[in-house]
Amino acid sequence: NNVPISPEQFNLLYLRLQAYLQGRELFVFDGFAGADPTYRLPIRVINEFAWQNIFAHQLFRRPSAAELEEHKPEFTIIAAPGFKAQPDIDGTNSEAFVILDFEQRLVIIGGTSYAGEIKKSVFTVMNYLLPLRGVLPMHCSANIGTAGDVALFFGLSGTGKTTLSADPERFLIGDDEHGWSDNGIFNFEGGCYAKTIRLSQEHEPQIWDAIRFGAVLENVVVDTNTRQADYDNDSLTENTRAAYPIEHIPGAVVSGRGGHPQTVVFLTADAFGVLPPVAKLTKEQAMYHFISGYTSKLAGTERGITEPQATFSTCFGAPFLPLAPTTYAELLGDRITRHDVDVYLINTGWSGGPYGIGQRMNLRYTRAMVRAAIDGRLKKASYQQHPVFQVLIPTTCPDVPAEILDPAATWQDKEAYEQAAKALAARFVANMDKFDVPAEILSAGPIA
Repeated sequence: NNVPISPEQFNLLYLRLQAYLQGRELFVFDGFAGADPTYRLPIRVINEFAWQNIFAHQLFRRPSAAELEEHKPEFTIIAAPGFKAQPDIDGTNSEAFVILDFEQRLVIIGGTSYAGEIKKSVFTVMNYLLPLRGVLPMHCSANIGTAGDVALFFGLSGTGKTTLSADPERFLIGDDEHGWSDNGIFNFEGGCYAKTIRLSQEHEPQIWDAIRFGAVLENVVVDTNTRQADYDNDSLTENTRAAYPIEHIPGAVVSGRGGHPQTVVFLTADAFGVLPPVAKLTKEQAMYHFISGYTSKLAGTERGITEPQATFSTCFGAPFLPLAPTTYAELLGDRITRHDVDVYLINTGWSGGPYGIGQRMNLRYTRAMVRAAIDGRLKKASYQQHPVFQVLIPTTCPDVPAEILDPAATWQDKEAYEQAAKALAARFVANMDKFDVPAEILSAGPIA
């Protein structure tokens, strides 16, 4: 997704951007990315719009008065939505651009007012800098139990990452971006950026209650008379958002730090209905599925998609990873070994058949699987190996009907299941062919 641009083109565009900003009122936020003082990055965000400055203030780590006094930014982000590039002159793909220059330690954003670009450009910077210091940057949510047990949740959009990590019996460390160092894990941010499309108090009470004074609603339609937000309205976009400080979540870990995780959960929404609802992964399988970053897109969610499509996003965050995928996978593998981490693949997608025939996985059962994975009960289960995906499927799981644990058993047509499983396995293999991956990781993947 990322394309190079020459330093000359960058500098010319930057000069025109500076000229555009001359004489305009600008808004500046100074703060940090990273809750661990050893690894945090002092940043400065310069905004054309006041609301984007509030966004930056709520999303990044806010400095104390003493820290602000000593603050020296090591990376600057300039967001100017009103400034548009000229693709034929500037070498950009469109009027909108997000360009990182690691030499000048500068990010310039123009032609788009989507605040997520500010957040994700800083994430991309961290994904480049931290591995050079032996820290694994991760696109995941994290929570912690009363006993100090940390769990990580990786997953692409629509897999249930936000829902499943928001557990009333556990405390949220962060909802999206973390680092894993020799000291443990740390949140990159000081806030949350939640999707709000079809948000309801009944299904997402934590997010609903977090949207109060200080929160920023983005792309959300508001009734001009009542001033009430209409979270069901997608007339602007499906990508409606709320940004708010993590303090708005009851019991959140404001320090943004935790120890070494005991459990890592990879979430996928398999619309083909062939992956097991829960499976235990070996270290090599964990590295394979981390590099794969699989989920599926559904018919109707994007223009032109009429049937389920397999989607692979490297390390669950392909657009934000400047280094080779194996760099991140090796860091993950190292931590799994050193800290004896249990890794599970949990399918929040379909069972009993593909989308349109089978049923969506019951959220109550998925929550029970996540709880059993985190509290160690799944570790004690007996397992059987899946013949195609090679992962280990538990024969029992507390509070989950045993008959749904083996995906083949939920299909009426067993031959159709086998064909569908092999078809998805072939997609995994074709995707992995793009990467230079060691043989022991390749052999841990699905058998096409």
